[in-house]
Amino acid sequence: MTIKLNGKMENFKAKKETYTKLLKDENATPEQLQNAVDEMFVALQEDLTEKITADARNSSLDTQVLVSRGSHVLTSEETAFYNKVVEDGGFNDESIFPESVQDRIFEGLVKDRPLLQAIGLQDLGAVTKFIYSDPTLAYAWKEIFGDISGQVNNAFRDEKITQLKLTAFGAIPNDMLELGPVWVDRYMVTLLIESLAAGLEYGLVNGRGPAQDEPIGLLKDVDPETGAVTDKKSSGKLTFAPSERGEVVVGELYGMLSKLSKDAKGKYRKVLNKVVMFVNPIDLLAVNARHTIQNDAGQFVTNLPYNIKPVDSEEIPAGKVAFLVQGEYIAAIAGAYKLKKFDQTLAIEDALLYTIKRFANGRPKDNQAVLVYDLDIQFPVPSEETP
Repeated sequence: MTIKLNGKMENFKAKKETYTKLLKDENATPEQLQNAVDEMFVALQEDLTEKITADARNSSLDTQVLVSRGSHVLTSEETAFYNKVVEDGGFNDESIFPESVQDRIFEGLVKDRPLLQAIGLQDLGAVTKFIYSDPTLAYAWKEIFGDISGQVNNAFRDEKITQLKLTAFGAIPNDMLELGPVWVDRYMVTLLIESLAAGLEYGLVNGRGPAQDEPIGLLKDVDPETGAVTDKKSSGKLTFAPSERGEVVVGELYGMLSKLSKDAKGKYRKVLNKVVMFVNPIDLLAVNARHTIQNDAGQFVTNLPYNIKPVDSEEIPAGKVAFLVQGEYIAAIAGAYKLKKFDQTLAIEDALLYTIKRFANGRPKDNQAVLVYDLDIQFPVPSEETP
């Protein structure tokens, strides 16, 4: 169950944008970053408290009413968990959310963040590693009873997710506890979705690698010899220019797909119907505008060739577009949502502050999993009518 906030959270969005810009600024000081984090989570707590408190005043707690409005009804385990929180006046150190709550948080992350869904984010639960295979090595021709252990070892390997910790801050206003378990649950689930999504989307797009305790983002390359992480170089320019028979955009995207169809070792892979296009929301409007037509029924239809799936993200810089072969980027969160009381304040009064930690990581399988292009979308200038 996800929470729709109907245009609220403006203060949080502004503070999040400021924090994201500082993360990308190599000259930003630790003090500036810490202040930006503090301000972002204070804004989130204040905006969310205002919204949910108002909803609580205006809503009935009748179960049937809540269900009809699309709200989540707590399970018996969830009710017992939150009743204990209310009774104790807050969460205890090392409190762990029920599994059903953790499932709803992940559902909210991928449902309301198209980039996280398209990139293939996995929730491994308590597991902190997973196994994946190279399909070109996951078979072997051998004599009967021959030794194939070496082939198996090369074909399968595990990927650990314990390297990085993604930390969210949760400030629980004392007044929120008085509203009861339903509203405490709604507050915490929404807070975690918003705060974790902000960190995940930044890291999986712009992450600067292990040296910075971050994932390796979509927009980064890794030197196979040194492991150094650098910005991807542009693979060219795309105009998405319409033409009478679509030759321009078909040709541009064919060139991109032909490059994606080989991995870093030069091996071919299938890309048709498997490519996602990540683009800034404003640039996506421009792409759609160049390829939206009105059909005979008067309906406006937007269509791109090769069934490429467009996904917008504020983390993609304006004027850039990234193409990913789905399944070629590893992204996962793992471990339980553990809470721990925080022994410092973030200028929040009358509230208890907690840290909520999960393991998270992400990286492309190779430097050819993602290609970045520059956008050069032009619109015709209307001619001035002669009086």
